[in-house]
Amino acid sequence: MSDYKNYTKQEMQAYAIAKNIKENQIVIVGTGLPLIGASLAKRVVCPSCHPIVESGLMDCSPVEVPRSVGDNRFMAHCAVQWPNIRFIGFEANEWLHDEDRLIAFIGGAQIDPYGNVNSTCIYGKGDYVKPQTRFTGSGGANGIATYCNTIIMMQHQKRRFMDKIDYITSCGWMDGPGGRERAGLPGNRGPQMVVTDLGIMKFDEQTKRMYCAIMFPGVTPEIVQENTGFEIDCSRATQMEGPSEEIIRIIREEIDPGQAFIKVPKAK
Repeated sequence: MSDYKNYTKQEMQAYAIAKNIKENQIVIVGTGLPLIGASLAKRVVCPSCHPIVESGLMDCSPVEVPRSVGDNRFMAHCAVQWPNIRFIGFEANEWLHDEDRLIAFIGGAQIDPYGNVNSTCIYGKGDYVKPQTRFTGSGGANGIATYCNTIIMMQHQKRRFMDKIDYITSCGWMDGPGGRERAGLPGNRGPQMVVTDLGIMKFDEQTKRMYCAIMFPGVTPEIVQENTGFEIDCSRATQMEGPSEEIIRIIREEIDPGQAFIKVPKAK
């Protein structure tokens, strides 16, 4: 008999993602944990949400978890199959009409206290031209971070949560209040939270600086600070309960039975 009581950190993240998607919200997802979380939201938490992907597919509800945004499995139960350029126009149009129904997931290698994300390169002892590590870059994340409110996915490690990142690939709140406007970006859009394997970080409405809002079961303020490369306020943090056995069953048996993105520990 399967054990659904013991869940993994990734399953906790997927559950947290689902809990932060709202009814009737349009959700830009890619693959990986955001897709698992959005699929869970669509099935259980808020069935009226509408997952979309940057390849142009709208209101997706795949039966079998796709491996990429170009995977044909995304097409099987989507409402509309648009070309990619229509998707980009849709993002900008939502902003131009000041609609507040769109949320998007992005990730990266580094993040700073204001939610600026680096997915381009790590300098090390080099520079942009000759970095220590070169990543794949923005993809569609820069445009998403410009025109959409975002939820950032990242593993909570000191080497990722840095006071100053090497390169800004996707804009957050830049250098604080008014930073986006000074950079010529929409000031009424920006990062809403960071979902990590330790909890949920949000951004102060006045300072735009990251703070710990929610800690996952077993996590303490000391653990959060120990894994953050800058001073982070944990005084407002509350504790989140773990998912039910039924939620874990749905993730493992219905959403990702092939363990494409969430690996289930083998029973001892």
